[in-house]
Amino acid sequence: MNSVLIVEDEAGLARAMQINLHAHGYQATTVGTGTDALKAAASRPVDIVVLDLGLPDMDGVDVIRGLRGWSSVPIIVLSARHGSQDKVEALDAGADDYVTKPFGLDELLARLRAASRRAVSHHEPPTVAAAGFTVDLAAKRVVRRGTDVRLTPTEWSILEVLARHAGRLVTQQQLLTQVWGQAYAKETQYLRVYMAQLRRKLEDDPSSPRHLHTEAGMGYRFDP
Repeated sequence: MNSVLIVEDEAGLARAMQINLHAHGYQATTVGTGTDALKAAASRPVDIVVLDLGLPDMDGVDVIRGLRGWSSVPIIVLSARHGSQDKVEALDAGADDYVTKPFGLDELLARLRAASRRAVSHHEPPTVAAAGFTVDLAAKRVVRRGTDVRLTPTEWSILEVLARHAGRLVTQQQLLTQVWGQAYAKETQYLRVYMAQLRRKLEDDPSSPRHLHTEAGMGYRFDP
């Protein structure tokens, strides 16, 4: 059974899609904000994302970019925006398909079937092992030399994003948006504080980190 994450802030429409997709053999869950969408996709892998662009906390295009930083999950955009520029922006950001509202159930089901056929395995490995510690993404825990490391929810959220991007730069804006939300996209001091805390808990020498690197003026990188 394919799992579908529906990202739609209109509660009635979201519920109707969920019921109809269940009736046609899909396991569908709903969230109403971009922040919740990124958290849901990170905590439990899904097979397809159905995404409304007009969300209350952030633009749907930013959600697409956030997902594409670490996942190849098929993304079907649902939007009342009919302009070609909106479609181009969403597709350039990484969306696989674009459906304008209003739409029929048969059309949505056809798009879902097409997305399922095109999909490749996109589930990340459940653990990321570094030299001194292991990040278990499924269990949401970090083990260092056989002992669980106690992380705050925010510390875990930052480490999880970095671990899912292991070896790649994660921009400051991407981290802030995924962990705190779009309203905090410029609050870079938050990251400096929490990265220092993570280094104290995970690095042998926090002043000369081996795994949690700062790319000056750009973002951070986790090197296993």
